[in-house]
Amino acid sequence: MRIVVDAFGGDNAPLEILRGAADASREYGVDITLTGDEDKIKACMAENNIAFAGDLKIVHTTDVITMHDDPTSVVKAHKESSMGIAFKELCDGNADAFVSAGSTGAIVVGGTLLVKRMKGVKRPALGGLLPKPNGGHYLLLDMGANAECRPEMLCQFGIMASVYMKQVEGVENPQIGLLNIGTEDTKGDSLRQEAYQLLSNAPIQFYGNVESREMPKGVCDAIVTDGFTGNIALKLIEGTATTLFKLIKQVLYKRVFNKIAALIIKKDLYQLKNMMDASEVGGAPLLGVQKPVIKAHGSSDARAFKNAIRQAIAFAERDVIGTISKNLSEMVSGNEGT
Repeated sequence: MRIVVDAFGGDNAPLEILRGAADASREYGVDITLTGDEDKIKACMAENNIAFAGDLKIVHTTDVITMHDDPTSVVKAHKESSMGIAFKELCDGNADAFVSAGSTGAIVVGGTLLVKRMKGVKRPALGGLLPKPNGGHYLLLDMGANAECRPEMLCQFGIMASVYMKQVEGVENPQIGLLNIGTEDTKGDSLRQEAYQLLSNAPIQFYGNVESREMPKGVCDAIVTDGFTGNIALKLIEGTATTLFKLIKQVLYKRVFNKIAALIIKKDLYQLKNMMDASEVGGAPLLGVQKPVIKAHGSSDARAFKNAIRQAIAFAERDVIGTISKNLSEMVSGNEGT
């Protein structure tokens, strides 16, 4: 198994990217291809005693796509960037999966136009794993790749989410919900109402509509929505969690007795914080493209990036793409027969 890594994508590149990739090479026994400035990569490795296990390959390029660049530049103006070259390695069959903490827009464009959509997929979607209160995660799809969607796209998101949660997260019969303003099948705009009907007849375990206040409770294993709504929901959850931890900290440090209580529950608080830590998840899969593409968080540290590579390995090994393709084909055949 070989993973191609954009060594210069993200806020903490290349140091944290190299540390995470090296950790993954040792822990998971995976071969790594790094794309980026070879001299800077080798200098960073030497200065920080970073050692890789297995086979390490470096593909040299000095160009980098920044967060300010037009995402479509990965196809033309910046096709020789560290991200562009990483996509080329994946497309040419020199790697089994791709991981980058770089521009989300560029990764979506590269996945769609370079790696290409799977046959029958209307639009690829970006998924994010969020913690359930009782352990495990649920998938939010789409998180921002598609600001505008059609009902059939949301239906396909449901199928892709179901396959991913079963194949990668090990959920036997994933329950798939549709984010809406009410639970009744008549709620929401025409997009949500039509998507509800399509999801009800799709080859998945459809939970039904899910209100936003129910999302953090983990009432189902995946929730589908358009990318505009999904991105707002994701950032609201992240912001609420951050604010809540700050408020708890203020209360615990307010008085002497509170500080004593904080010492008593310190271990439990750290466990709760770790459960909400995005670095445990690692990255977001781009579902609907022909090869495994993982978008790591832009601020990923070594631990988060190592876990993003872990996700990429599972994505590639468990035939997520083949299973999604099979399910979509069966759905099309079933519709043609009715």
